[in-house]
Amino acid sequence: MAEQTAPPESTGPAGAVSAGPPGPPAEARPDKPDAAVVRDALGVGIAVGLSGFAFGVTSAGSGLSLLQTCVLSLLVFTGASQFALVGALAAGGNPYTAAAGAFFLGVRNAFYGLRLSQLLALPRAVRPFAAHCVIDETTAVTLPQPTRRAARIGFTVTGLTLYVLWNLTTLVGALGAEALGDTDAWGLDAASPAVFLALLAPMLKSTTERVTAGLAVLLALTLLPVLPAGVPVLLSALAAPVVLFLMGREKRGPDAGNAADGSATQRKKGERRS
Repeated sequence: MAEQTAPPESTGPAGAVSAGPPGPPAEARPDKPDAAVVRDALGVGIAVGLSGFAFGVTSAGSGLSLLQTCVLSLLVFTGASQFALVGALAAGGNPYTAAAGAFFLGVRNAFYGLRLSQLLALPRAVRPFAAHCVIDETTAVTLPQPTRRAARIGFTVTGLTLYVLWNLTTLVGALGAEALGDTDAWGLDAASPAVFLALLAPMLKSTTERVTAGLAVLLALTLLPVLPAGVPVLLSALAAPVVLFLMGREKRGPDAGNAADGSATQRKKGERRS
């Protein structure tokens, strides 16, 4: 007599059969204490916020006034674009060209906002203020959080800490620029990118992520001497679709060949039967 098997469990209405193993219960989902989120957010906010001193010094050394330097940090508040702007001005570039390069470099924040708006789901009244804090660092802290509550805490603490410190240290740097003398000799314009790379590197855990990052750096460095400021960084984003396309072709290769062989075999069998 054949062994009797138990009927599959139903997870919904009568007749509905579970399509796979049930997911973990809500209480089993990974969580992160609020204190840990705040600690991580403060670490990023303080580390990067202090590099506003470098921008203040660089901006003042490029010929911008104290008021112009501080207004840039208050209203623009995206370090890479600010450094690109003052760097182009210091090199004797046209102000409109410099502003255009800084604008293109800041376009990436709009793409961050598309993802963060879904993740944070903030009330409509606070979205304009939150949009001002959508930058590299707040995105890097927010995206890995396991829950919406943790994501909101990480975004808020990082954004506020970074905004306050960045503007305070910008003021201090602009005031102290004269005491430092030749600001180009200090290489302070590289401080902010170096801090961000130090934060980003531990997040590149898979081979795909490392290859994508390496290709993006190669594209940016190759295009830097021939394109306006900001454009090489935007074009370096093409590294992601290129790597994904190549990986897709590599995975489809054997499968496509097997499928073609199977189709040919089926056709031959059909011809023999007929």
